[in-house]
Amino acid sequence: MCEVHAFILKDGKEEKVMESVDIVKLDGNEVNMVSIFGEQKTLKARLKLYDNTKRKILFEPL
Repeated sequence: MCEVHAFILKDGKEEKVMESVDIVKLDGNEVNMVSIFGEQKTLKARLKLYDNTKRKILFEPL
């Protein structure tokens, strides 16, 4: 299984916000994520990068 982890940029550094992301839904200025464990998180952010080779999703806060 290829698990992707979500990060957000804060003060120029990447901060992990969720591990093992299964679902990402973009809804206007919000990002709704669900992990493989059922954890849910919503961010006010936009997608900056998705890199499957690094198993990373990177968001920028709004």
